[in-house]
Amino acid sequence: MTAMVMSLVLVCVRSVLAQMRYSVPEEMRKGSLIGNIAHDLGLDAERLRSGRARIVTGDGVQYAELNSNKGILVVKERIDREELCGDTTPCSFSFEIILENPVELHQVTVEILDVNDHFPTFQKDRIALEISESATPGARFLLGSAEDPDVGVNALQNYILTENNNFVLKQHARPDGIKYAEMVLQKPLDRELHPQLSLTLTAVDGGDPPRSGTVNIKVTVLDVNDNAPVFNQSVYRATVVENAKRGTYITTVNASDADSDANGLINYSFANLKGNIAAMFSIDETTGAISVIGDLDYEKVKKYEIGIEAKDQGGLGDSSKVIVELIDVNDNTPVISVMSFTSPVSEDAPVGATIAILNVKDIDSGQNGNVDLKLDQSSILKIKSSLTNYYTLVTDAILDRERLAEYNLTITATDLGSPPLSSQKTLTLKVSDVNDNAPQFQESTSEAFVLENNQPGVSIFTVSARDRDWNQNSRISYILDDTQWGGSPVSSYISINAESGVIHAVRSFDYEQMKKIKVCIKAQDGGSPPLSSNMTLDIIVQDQNDNSPQILYPVQTSSSMVAEIVPRSADIGYLVTKVVAVDVDSGQNAWLSYKLQKAADRPLFEVGAQNGEIRTVRQVTDKDAVKQKLTVIVEDNGQPSRSATVTVNVAVADSFPEVLSEFTDFTREREHSPDLTFYLVLALAVVSFLFILCLVTIISVKIYRWRQARLYHSNLPIIPYYPDVSRTGTLQPPMYNYEVCMTTDSRKSDMKYVRPGCQSVISLDSGGTLTLPLPQRDKAMFDTDDTQVSTIRHVHE
Repeated sequence: MTAMVMSLVLVCVRSVLAQMRYSVPEEMRKGSLIGNIAHDLGLDAERLRSGRARIVTGDGVQYAELNSNKGILVVKERIDREELCGDTTPCSFSFEIILENPVELHQVTVEILDVNDHFPTFQKDRIALEISESATPGARFLLGSAEDPDVGVNALQNYILTENNNFVLKQHARPDGIKYAEMVLQKPLDRELHPQLSLTLTAVDGGDPPRSGTVNIKVTVLDVNDNAPVFNQSVYRATVVENAKRGTYITTVNASDADSDANGLINYSFANLKGNIAAMFSIDETTGAISVIGDLDYEKVKKYEIGIEAKDQGGLGDSSKVIVELIDVNDNTPVISVMSFTSPVSEDAPVGATIAILNVKDIDSGQNGNVDLKLDQSSILKIKSSLTNYYTLVTDAILDRERLAEYNLTITATDLGSPPLSSQKTLTLKVSDVNDNAPQFQESTSEAFVLENNQPGVSIFTVSARDRDWNQNSRISYILDDTQWGGSPVSSYISINAESGVIHAVRSFDYEQMKKIKVCIKAQDGGSPPLSSNMTLDIIVQDQNDNSPQILYPVQTSSSMVAEIVPRSADIGYLVTKVVAVDVDSGQNAWLSYKLQKAADRPLFEVGAQNGEIRTVRQVTDKDAVKQKLTVIVEDNGQPSRSATVTVNVAVADSFPEVLSEFTDFTREREHSPDLTFYLVLALAVVSFLFILCLVTIISVKIYRWRQARLYHSNLPIIPYYPDVSRTGTLQPPMYNYEVCMTTDSRKSDMKYVRPGCQSVISLDSGGTLTLPLPQRDKAMFDTDDTQVSTIRHVHE
């Protein structure tokens, strides 16, 4: 029989659900076409491949197969309608086709059309009848029925009896539609003429061509049995639970026969054992009691209809039917099938996104087959029912991978039977990461410290940020914001390792030039688009004791020598001078202390350890030398400490000649050389210098006396000098020079000077020029034809 394919109308449910129905004959070869599913659903083959289209069925045998390349359904396994459905019509099986991305669910029902592939068959190959010759015309003799598993026109249609003179064939149908035959006596039998008759009963179905089955009937003619058994009910009904044990009693059939003795004895038997009835039930031939001998299953067969015959010894009989209905027992647990499951799911999935499609079936009936589905221990998902037995698992809240990256979902299906049965299915849902968290520093601002004079490349600080995201989204790169600091790019001072966050010095720092660097560091993750955050880092340069103290006063030069004058009448504590020094370092590295080097047994002077003031510690005696050479050591408080020395020349004298003599010796000492030639030249120069000095002094004194009156009435401004003392108590570097310009014409002379606060300072340069104390200016003057310049330095205490 040629294949028949019929497509029904596509029914859409929520735009992703459709139902298709096809019809095919049974016994088709494997690979035979069932239907073009792609065409009928309006899909192309590419959609079937990309959606990973597949067939899902809860049955053990999959009869259909989906060819995704051609978009057709073909036969996968042999289809036997009788094995699949028995006598149930119409016969069909169903399955689902699932596509993903997006999820589509289509239900397909394939109706199996019957093919005339079975012959009608009788339960016995021969029938033996014993009929009394006294049987009157019209007597009926039950022949039973043939069994044909085919249905419709292919099922049993009629019976044919071989021609004879005594019997005609009558056909009847039971309430369930089963046809059976009986012989009706048309002409009385004559045992003496024909003690036995041999007939053939043929059962013919309606197929094309028709099929048939035969049974031989052997009729033995007996004497005088003219009453047939009669059942007291035409239909017997009974119920039994499906889990009834073997041997369980069901019901008893009963027939009566008006004959007596042997002709009244009745035997009970099954008349038509369709399917596996003989394996499920048994009947007691004498009592008519029916009991269970097999394993009943309500999910396979819900009702049994059993034909019963009662025959007496003479072959007369009657027929009846027993209907046994099974009572369902909750003996099947629900079955959870995962039709589609998406994992991992992105953490930015919207609320209501479909995660899984589930199919839940319980083959029990009634309340035993009703299922309640629950999702345990989950507040982010919920279950929605889409179709009968189909459920969708959707998100009910926003997912957050950083809070929980994996969910173990336990789905429990419980039926409503008593006691209820349940089953579970566990799904592991993983949440994939989205770059929704920016890197975070532990602190938005921080400080780092580095000692000055560091080596370039030294590690200063390590910044660290954390990103709650995962994998590439949490891979952090550290970037230095290359702003300006101190007129230069920050990158010229420091660099940062993009992966480790270690900050290195690019060059050596100098605390005296730069005490602080403020930088901005950005942490950026590897997401797309990337997220970032900033922090501010203050790099504090720490001071090192890398600068020695600097002597500001007295000034030490190679071309001049300065001496402080101390009168012999000076009291104890007389302030001779003050050593002023500074240290450009900071903190304790700039704390200065003063001390004298190699003090004598009875030192005349001492220096203040903190302020650098040189004072007398006793009265001057005649034994004290006129010239005093003091070496002052200025030392800072660093570790290790640094120091500087200064030589202070002090003249202890009350008269100028004494001072002049000693200063000449000072000069001679500075210029004296071990070389003999040098000593001779030096002696000659000194003699010449003294001669010229005397002449200049005499002339200067005369001129000075002549101008004295005019000088005291001069309107020239007096410019005082007040030293600037820093917080450390030391004098700052600035120094002022005052010039006196004189000519032979006193009216054209110009003189600027400052009267000393306490004492004068004598300065002797290498040329022998002296700066005299003001109180003694009446004793000496400089007189020359050319302009001469003297320098007077005064320090105000």
